[in-house]
Amino acid sequence: MIALMLSRRSFLSSATAAALAAPLELLAAQPKVKITDVESFAVRIPPGPNPDPHADYNYGVTRVRTDAGVTGTSFIGCPPDMLRNWVKPTLVGDDLFAVDRHLKRLQMQRGESGVQAWSGVEHAMWDAIGKVAGQPVARILGAARDRLRIYRTCVFPGKQDQSDVPYERQAEYAARLKNAGYHAMKIRAWRPRPMDDADAVGVIRKAVGPVFKIMLDRTAVRPGWVWDYKTARDVCRGLEKHNAYWLEEPFDGNDLESPARLAAEIDMYITGGELGKTVFHFNNFLKNKTYDIVQPDTRICGGIWIAKKISVLAESYGVPCIQHGTSSLMLAGYIQAGCAMQNCEWQEIIGDPNLPNEQWAPATKLLKTPQPWKIENGYILLPDLPGLGLDLNEDAIKEFRRA
Repeated sequence: MIALMLSRRSFLSSATAAALAAPLELLAAQPKVKITDVESFAVRIPPGPNPDPHADYNYGVTRVRTDAGVTGTSFIGCPPDMLRNWVKPTLVGDDLFAVDRHLKRLQMQRGESGVQAWSGVEHAMWDAIGKVAGQPVARILGAARDRLRIYRTCVFPGKQDQSDVPYERQAEYAARLKNAGYHAMKIRAWRPRPMDDADAVGVIRKAVGPVFKIMLDRTAVRPGWVWDYKTARDVCRGLEKHNAYWLEEPFDGNDLESPARLAAEIDMYITGGELGKTVFHFNNFLKNKTYDIVQPDTRICGGIWIAKKISVLAESYGVPCIQHGTSSLMLAGYIQAGCAMQNCEWQEIIGDPNLPNEQWAPATKLLKTPQPWKIENGYILLPDLPGLGLDLNEDAIKEFRRA
């Protein structure tokens, strides 16, 4: 009876608070740890005589040092002005565990513009927190799963709109993914003639059969022009003929109504939210039924903690929360966040037309392990190591460090 008397807003607030209480209690039980320094720098791994044009050799690194002798590391850089003017003056000497409080201070002082720039620091803080607690971050935040199904987003070399990429080339790469044990692939829906992307999916479908998932990325703020409603609906009808799985943000990201209308008219999923920077943005998406699946980016939205909050909020609406992705070692925080979410099945890994382990092969020089993550049957497994789960080779980081 009490629950029935709560307003929807109060219920959602209480549900979110309850879901997040356990990790807060775990952290409260830890001894107080203060941040002693924060730094950010670049690492460049020498390509060698025959470099792979599709591999990643350059990384930003952010490190958070503590008075417990623990250092947290993320492979997401922090802009120098942000580091100098806000991060160090605000965080040094303060509580490592106060992630939520630090973010709220940032939002008050810098607004939404500072949120993305802070994420590399936030990921590094969680790495340190996990190491202090002796647990992977995902376990601290609830450990809903120990693996995530991979979908590979491939941006082929050439024109950004992919209009010069033959359908057959996309199909050949999709078949390679399938043969390597992966379950899904995403391509851009940016071609100047929108129905061309539906035709491309038809060619890909013939190459991979009926089960392999095919997703489309429109993210309409990026191609430079936005479809009108009729165009979006026509493309979706074309995609449905070839059993496409989802289409991301066919309209402007601030348009809450058109995606909801489209989702109600068609059978495939309409997804979005990668540019959302606060929980309130996602509450608007959910309240307006804008997307069938919400897709926060753990770097853009403010970090691992905010992504977890968004997933709990989405869960209260019965909506999946599948993170927008990234590549190589930057994935570390995303994998921890995704494995902490009850409603997250997939992890996006973005790259060129190669396999993920080929993409991050140069980065293994920075590690003590042969690979940063194990991949089994198209799933990426949560590492059984504390923090973000990377076993770093400090000598290599020192050797390859740049200004």
